Amino acid sequence: MARFNRQQMKSATREEIQRDAAELTVRHLAPWQQARGAVMVRPTWETEKVYRPHQANFARDCARDSKTELFLLAVANMAGQETFYEAAVARDIRFSQLVRQHALLDPEWTVGLLRWLRDAGGMRAASLVGAAVFAHARQAEGLHGYSREAVSAVLQRPDEPGEFMRHWISRYGRKLPMPVKRGVADAVRRLYTGRALLKYDTPSAAFRFGDVLELTHPSPDPERPWQAAVFRYALDRRHHPARAMPPADSELLVAHHALMSMPVASRRAVVAFPDAASVLAAAGMTWESLAGWLHGPMDAAAWEAVIPSMGAMALVRNLRNFDQAGISEAAVATVARRLSDPAEVARSRQFPFRFLSAHRHADAARWGAALEAALGHSLGNVPALPGKTLILIDRSDSMFWATEGQTELTRADAAALFGTALAVRSETADLVEFGTGSRRVDPDPQDSLLTTVGRFTECGGTNTAFAVKQHYKGHDRVVIITDEQAFGAPKDVLAPIPNDVPVYTWNLVGYAQGHTSGPRRYALGGLSDAAFRLIPLIEAGDTARWPWGCGDGDRVHV
Repeated sequence: MARFNRQQMKSATREEIQRDAAELTVRHLAPWQQARGAVMVRPTWETEKVYRPHQANFARDCARDSKTELFLLAVANMAGQETFYEAAVARDIRFSQLVRQHALLDPEWTVGLLRWLRDAGGMRAASLVGAAVFAHARQAEGLHGYSREAVSAVLQRPDEPGEFMRHWISRYGRKLPMPVKRGVADAVRRLYTGRALLKYDTPSAAFRFGDVLELTHPSPDPERPWQAAVFRYALDRRHHPARAMPPADSELLVAHHALMSMPVASRRAVVAFPDAASVLAAAGMTWESLAGWLHGPMDAAAWEAVIPSMGAMALVRNLRNFDQAGISEAAVATVARRLSDPAEVARSRQFPFRFLSAHRHADAARWGAALEAALGHSLGNVPALPGKTLILIDRSDSMFWATEGQTELTRADAAALFGTALAVRSETADLVEFGTGSRRVDPDPQDSLLTTVGRFTECGGTNTAFAVKQHYKGHDRVVIITDEQAFGAPKDVLAPIPNDVPVYTWNLVGYAQGHTSGPRRYALGGLSDAAFRLIPLIEAGDTARWPWGCGDGDRVHV
């Protein structure tokens, strides 16, 4: 089993910071630069009655240029989610207004943002909504170019053309502008395969593959001669499922059709075959589809047959199901080996929360060592932070009573893990727990992540101001993870920290009052795996360093 080496991680972190600093391009963009042929649009406050922030960090005298505002909102915003300072609808309105503005002023920059947001940023909902707003804005103004590119760029998974079409039609109606049709069609040619059809073209989907094909009329990719037959099969599955026949030259679709055509009473015997794993893999059966196909519980034989085809996170989510079904020790060893494989963990792109939550709820004797190794390896997915970072973790009583998000961890545990992971991945960090008092809990190079998290304690009340005053010593940034329910707080809790030093406060609850206000004071709601990405992204936006090329030499051609 591959063990996690913290010293190697620290060395890799320093190298990553140096490499990123050397490669980052600084671009200073005028806030109201007008694109050629575009209509000048300045921000308005027409929706101020919809959202009126409590704190000054959204006030007009602290306003950012609009590109930076859009970038920071995009990377920190999950569509439809409430935050401490703004209702979900208000943030969505503000996001749409900013995308619309720059779709007209600087479409090249905005296409770059949307593409990057979907690829490196991993923000699916924001990028899809943004592309729809972009295309609609340019159509409304009669502007040509860029829309097809924007739509195609954000559609990266086979179910996303259908998701995009559902959003467009619900928001703008069934009339599809030609650039939208062509952008979706470009994505369809790229994404629609036989395996994608089996995984994503399910009856529960709002828009089936056949619906997308009928609305956008894509011609098959000439370099994929089999694609025309897959398109026909998708249409038959949509309109004539009982008599739809797979293309004869597709071994995958033929094998899947044969399995689906078997009598239900005969299916359980298939998973008991010695080569059941190969049979299921050849037919593209996922564990979800297998459970439905069997029309009954997933027993040990069923799990052992599909485990070789499951990804790392599917394995993590089903550890308790494996135990309940009683899979063999050989199967346990296979799962444990994959979970502790650094390459497997890196490929899963999962952050530490997932593994810690699984560790807390799985059989420690069976899965503990593998999950601890996976937890350590997953730090490679946490961005490295340059300079010196102060990380303050609220361990007051109120942080222990409820769970955080979908992780099944207490807010105190989620905060401790988040802070420890940031500390390990920082060039230099001071990790502090606070409540009524405070103390440092800096990671030991010889400790595992779990050992460090286990050293946190309960600290009574919440004296944030005292912790800030005691521990801020010229750090380059400050991270505070708290419910902001401080007692006896002065007017400005963050007064010891200079205004040019960024402070990131994760408010885990969203109460009515908080302590974050002013420029470079960021209030973020909740913790999730996406939270790990935000600090370097926000700091890139703060200095107008866009992580994608957008100069004349990189002009997007449509």
